[in-house]
Amino acid sequence: MSLSSMLGLARANPTLLVDMDTLEVLYADDAGLPWHPASLTKLMTAYVAFEEIAKGTITLDTPVVLSRHAINQAPSKSGLPVDSAMTMKDALYVMLVKSANDVAMAIAETVGGSEAGFVAKMNDAAARMGLTATHFANPNGLDDPEQRMSARDLAVLALYIRQTYPQYDPIFRTQAVQLGGKVLESENKLLTSFAGTTGMKTGFVCASGLNMVATIERNGRRLLAVVLGASSGRDRNERTAELALRGFSGSAAGTGQSVLGLVNSPNVAPVNMRAQICGKEAAVYVKAQEAAFPMGMKGQPSYLNDVIAANSYQATNLGRVRAGVLLPRPRPPHTTIFPVAVAEQLGVTADLRPSVSADGSVPFPRPRPNFTN
Repeated sequence: MSLSSMLGLARANPTLLVDMDTLEVLYADDAGLPWHPASLTKLMTAYVAFEEIAKGTITLDTPVVLSRHAINQAPSKSGLPVDSAMTMKDALYVMLVKSANDVAMAIAETVGGSEAGFVAKMNDAAARMGLTATHFANPNGLDDPEQRMSARDLAVLALYIRQTYPQYDPIFRTQAVQLGGKVLESENKLLTSFAGTTGMKTGFVCASGLNMVATIERNGRRLLAVVLGASSGRDRNERTAELALRGFSGSAAGTGQSVLGLVNSPNVAPVNMRAQICGKEAAVYVKAQEAAFPMGMKGQPSYLNDVIAANSYQATNLGRVRAGVLLPRPRPPHTTIFPVAVAEQLGVTADLRPSVSADGSVPFPRPRPNFTN
């Protein structure tokens, strides 16, 4: 096949660039087209959890237990065995940094009571946000023909997260989570190679190609970029960086339109990239994309030239817990064996009875009383 024929197969997938402070669309291409979000779904999973924490139905200390259903999710995963537990805070870090599908499901079951209950909360939040090209079928983004979002909807969701729950910004900035003896790393390479990157999430399934939502801050300006359907990690990262640089340089001068005013195409089926990404057309398609956009390839310049220290977080495996056993498990309060009157009758002095010492202290060690007949 000739180069010109291959270039004919190259395509520009949905992209969107938004000024986070003014909400102005700086650049948009097919931003209202429904797409398979893949693990970008986890942004909504996180939002619903943040909302429930704010409502007081759960806390950051609520235990999240990995059920058999959670463990059976396809990779990527945490690597923990069934019935393992961690706090909600740690679970959110593992889900958003590692993009762990098992942990996303465990969060859903913890917050919603079941996967179906949680997905209903996700779709309710999407309706309240006006995400008209969005529908969720699961909480982790694994391939489902009913799972869809547009670049416009992803941008609006990201803005809701940033504006409503800024206290969770550190999670999205984190590049690695240490869990036990493992280091779980983010696929967002901009965090360590593109100055000013502050998050947020990557995603991939065959039907979607490689997706990204990224937030970048430079010289007081905050931009949000969405790139969907890239052909490789290099393609995704370099295109996102280029889009951001266009915004910062002014070459993407703006459209005068608010992201909230972008029109979705809700009745259009999501584009399915499986044949081009994982199927028989993949080799030709990837070559065409590389020819059309070679940035970052061997011998080519790259936008990702900064060296940034990675932010890391230490998560804790609380151990294996069977369903129905609450965590944390506080030690039960001490109950005095003998009533005070009986103890005095037996000659057990106050300083030998736990919690009844005269000066308020509990002697340790406490010798056993010498009972005589």
